[in-house]
Amino acid sequence: MAAGRLVSLLATLFLSVSLLLLWFTLLSGITSTSPLRQTYFLRADTSGITGARGISQWTYFRICGIDNTDCGPARPGLPLGDAWATDADNVPRELIGSYGGGTTSYQYWYLWRFGWVFYLIALFFMTCAFLGSWLACLGRLGAGLIATVSSVGLLFLSVAVALMTATFVKTRNAFIADGRNADLGAYGFGFSWGSWAAMFIATVLYCVARRGHASDGVGRTNKRWSGSTFGRRKSSGTAGSRRSWDGRRVKDEYA
Repeated sequence: MAAGRLVSLLATLFLSVSLLLLWFTLLSGITSTSPLRQTYFLRADTSGITGARGISQWTYFRICGIDNTDCGPARPGLPLGDAWATDADNVPRELIGSYGGGTTSYQYWYLWRFGWVFYLIALFFMTCAFLGSWLACLGRLGAGLIATVSSVGLLFLSVAVALMTATFVKTRNAFIADGRNADLGAYGFGFSWGSWAAMFIATVLYCVARRGHASDGVGRTNKRWSGSTFGRRKSSGTAGSRRSWDGRRVKDEYA
């Protein structure tokens, strides 16, 4: 198997892993089955806050209770302060504001809103790259096209994961500063960053596959050129020998 094709298949494998981990991240809170039941971005003690659960867990589409049970309705780009009521009491000062119906501050509203959207944009480009990944096995042009689409997906995924990390690390710190227990979700962060790492490797491999296809093409061209040159030399040598033999025969006949 040609090197370019082999590397393309390996890149598609990493792209598949990246997509799987990203889906685990996005579907957290939708079902209580494992590992989605353990997947959340942040768990914090919200007892005593108006309208909040005792323990709140932030997932991609919902805010839930312990083990992702007792979840609220699924909402696109839900505000960080959806965990409590409007103008709630006892919320860490840094987190509450006039955005999201009087539940979320300006900074946290936009941090998570943009992070949420960039996840979906990354998913779109990653899916396009996966559906067209067979093109990368066909040649240099196909590998270059998929490498470009993967690079765009990686860019948006990088921004999404960075914004998610900033949002929930700062939120955890705000809860701790307010004297409340809070911790980051190992599964939520692990799946997100694992998806990013696999996507990064896939993108690099698609770029390598493009060069591999180019090298395979040069090798085949050189092989064809060498073969045709050898053939021409052999046939010219045979023709020269035949002419010499015919010349000697004519000379002997007239001698």
